[in-house]
Order: sequence, then structure tokens, then C-alpha cells
Amino acid sequence: MTNSPVKIGINPISWSNDDLPSLGGETPLSTALSEGKAIGYRGFELNGKFPKTPEGVRAVLAEYDLELVSGWYSSLLAHRSVEEEIEAIAPHCRLLAENGAQVLVYGEVAGSIQGRRIALGERPRFYTDEAWKSYGDKLTRLARYTQSQGLRLAYHHHMGAYVQAPEDIDRAMAATGEEVGLLFDAGHCYLGGGDPLAVLRKHLARVCHVHCKDVRAGVVRLSRNEQWSFPECIVNGTFTVPGDGDIDFEALLATLLTAGYRGWLVVEAEQDPAVAPSYAYAKKGFETLNRLLARLAPQHASA
Repeated sequence: MTNSPVKIGINPISWSNDDLPSLGGETPLSTALSEGKAIGYRGFELNGKFPKTPEGVRAVLAEYDLELVSGWYSSLLAHRSVEEEIEAIAPHCRLLAENGAQVLVYGEVAGSIQGRRIALGERPRFYTDEAWKSYGDKLTRLARYTQSQGLRLAYHHHMGAYVQAPEDIDRAMAATGEEVGLLFDAGHCYLGGGDPLAVLRKHLARVCHVHCKDVRAGVVRLSRNEQWSFPECIVNGTFTVPGDGDIDFEALLATLLTAGYRGWLVVEAEQDPAVAPSYAYAKKGFETLNRLLARLAPQHASA
């Protein structure tokens, strides 16, 4: 239904990976957009192949009658001032807001090893209460700025970064004000050592954006035993789309809908399209979520 407060979108990473260009790097954006539209997705998040101006993004999405969901922002706030970050983030805010997005996907990349072949155990950490408080205060101030631009900051807990494990999510949410929303990513939560349903329930009030990433539990166990890096997790098939892995998305969606969640459910699964064909897996992810919505709340399913 077009007026549903819950919409299903997708990230172009199913077709091409910005951090690992060998994974679908040759696939044009037009392929992702046309196939996503044919499958039934309402909107897309940004990737590096999108135009860099608000006008350019508007034009390319309009061609396929798609909405802009949001777009990742790589922040260095942990290592620089709020004023520096506001100056850096302002153009991205304009691009998102002028194209109808309501949330900004915030990724803290200061010190991050997410794009490097370094064991995830070597990721950066805040070791003291003072460090968490300082970071939380800065993050809250930055979120007030994005809010003034019409965008809720959606903090993406992410492998290889400061906020990776469930206890990191707890600390980040405790150290920040309500202005800071949480992007709940089921796959990162699981790989980071959490029970996705328990983490979602704990922080439900702060969730403003959802990435529906599934995992293959056996590969997750192997990744921990072998101390893989994040790129190694990707190329070895740790992640997949809803309906193809081991996370109970019915329970997650039921929890979100019961709480009155309004926003996007975004299929995002870093995989090698040569192994997991983009269209087939994007279709599986959409059909899984749409089927669950039809069962749990028929008014939210696609017509």
C-alpha cells in the first residue's frame, strides 16, 4: 500500500560493493535501480555510483519512480570537533533532505578497520567512562544539527568500529540524548555477539531505521574461530538476505510493528554477486519481508 508507514527498501550493495570493488564493481547503477524497481522495492539507499548533487540524485531516482531511503555518512567525530563534523556533514544533509529522506545513516569510521584485512578483535574502543561521555556529548550535539536540517541521525553499530558489540550499543545509547537514533542492523548485531531480538527490544524506543541483514550462523562461527577481518566475512558468505539465513525476522518485525515503528525496512546484504546473484537474492529478501508484513500487519504489505 502506497500510504503504509512501513516501506521496504534496499541498499545497492546487493549489486556492487563500494569498499570491495571486485564485488560487482562493473555493474552499473541503472541495473540495480531497474531490477530493484521490477522486484517491488519502493526506494534505495545511496552508494558511490549515485550522482553527488541533490539534483542528480533526484533525476536518477525519478527515472525509475523510486524514493530516496537515506545514505551512509562516514564520520570522523571520534577524532575531531563537532564544528568540524558539522561543516563536513552539511552537504550530505542537504542532499538527503532535498530528496525526501528523513534519516541519515551515520557510520563512525575514525580508527575503523571495517575496510581492512585486520582481525575484528583489533577494532578501536573507548576504554573509559570519560571517553564514552565525551563522544556521547559530541554525538548528541551533532544529532541536534542534523535534526535542524530535517534528518534524524541513525547511528549504525558496525563491525570493525567503536560501536560493534551489544555492550557498545548500550554505552552509546546511554551516553547520548534522544536526538541520537539507532539504526538497528540485525546482521551486524548477530556477528557482533548479540541476540538481535534482545538488543532490538532493549533499544526499541531509539530505533529509527532498520537494516534487514541476515547471517549464516555456521559461517559466523567459522569467522570467529579464524579471527576474520570484515572483508573476509563478506567474501566468505557471512551475510545474506532475509529468508536465506538464520535470523528470525518474523520475531523482529512483530516487535517493530507492535511498537508502532514507522520507517524503512532496508534489505542490505554484503555478498559476492558472482556467488549470490543480485536479482535472485534481492527478490528473495523482498518477498520474505513482504510476506511477513502481509502476515503480521496486512495493511503494511505491498499491494
